[in-house]
Amino acid sequence: MAVVVGLSIVGLHASGAGPYLGLDVAVGCASVALVPFLARWPVTVTVALSALAALSLAATPPATMAVFLVARWRRLAIAARLAAVGAAAHLIRELWRPYHGLPYVWWTVLACMTYAALVGWGTLIRANRALISSLLERAEHAEAEQARRVAETRRAERATIAREMHDVLAHRLSLLAAYAGAISYHPDAPPQQLSDAAEVIRSGAHQALNELREVINVLREDEIPGSRHPLPGVGDLPRLIEETRKAGTPVSVAGDAWPSSQVPDAIGRIVYRVVQEGLTNARKHAPGEAVRIEFRGEPGTGAEVDITNQLPAAPAASSVPGTGTGLIGLAERLGLAGGRLVAGTRGGHGDDGHDGHDGGHGAEFGLHAWLPWAE
Repeated sequence: MAVVVGLSIVGLHASGAGPYLGLDVAVGCASVALVPFLARWPVTVTVALSALAALSLAATPPATMAVFLVARWRRLAIAARLAAVGAAAHLIRELWRPYHGLPYVWWTVLACMTYAALVGWGTLIRANRALISSLLERAEHAEAEQARRVAETRRAERATIAREMHDVLAHRLSLLAAYAGAISYHPDAPPQQLSDAAEVIRSGAHQALNELREVINVLREDEIPGSRHPLPGVGDLPRLIEETRKAGTPVSVAGDAWPSSQVPDAIGRIVYRVVQEGLTNARKHAPGEAVRIEFRGEPGTGAEVDITNQLPAAPAASSVPGTGTGLIGLAERLGLAGGRLVAGTRGGHGDDGHDGHDGGHGAEFGLHAWLPWAE
């Protein structure tokens, strides 16, 4: 800026030293000295430079640069007012030191257009920077939101995996424990019975591995299309009930006969898990006690499953340790589907046991699930 001011002074007095050479040099030095203070006091310094421009054209480069910087740093209203001050200063200087060869009208038009261009240029740069900053902020926000969604998806996937594994393994392992317990209690049983029980245990372990593999395949995103096995539904309930009966738990079924073709797959899968959880809990906490399953429902009114079993007078020592989260996960599953789950002891008295089971004389444990079934 010092070089530009110096060249301006040389240009003003190129034909010889005029009567205002000293004034121009003094104004030029003062304007250059004010330039470093623009960053701290832009408005005040711009007004001062405009005042110096009213005395000499030597202050024109710093004054116009100051208006441009204010337009980049401040609001448009402030920049426009300072531009008006700068243009007025140049018009005042032209009145008492006219520039030879240019009419005053054209000088006025030139000064106004110059300051308008400076304000527009500076405002455009400020707007572009604001836009870039906004886009960067939105990109960072979108990236953070994406990371949050990925984390939530992973947490939901882990919860789904845990729930599915609990449903599969708890049922199968409780069956295996029942047969293994029968072998340990009757080691003197006929060899054929021991062989049959061992075969059931082997077959049950094999089925548990297959079902666990199916759960993992369903949850894998990179699985080959068409290789998934369908998740169990209403059509698989007879097999589930028959397995439970073979394990020594009497099971009776009442209520409506639900053709699997009429029950939606989503409802069928949840009904299967409800029955599976009810039978598993009954086998763990009330071994040998009768279980009653009742189905009700139709499109428009909802689907209902009611499972009850008698509780022993004394709490049973389960051979399969429970996590205490089976009913919690089941309630979450129904809640996500818009249904509800009610579980607890009905009648009798006793102490709290696992998974909400109470031991008490004459008491029974009930599990009631309701699911919406659209018409």
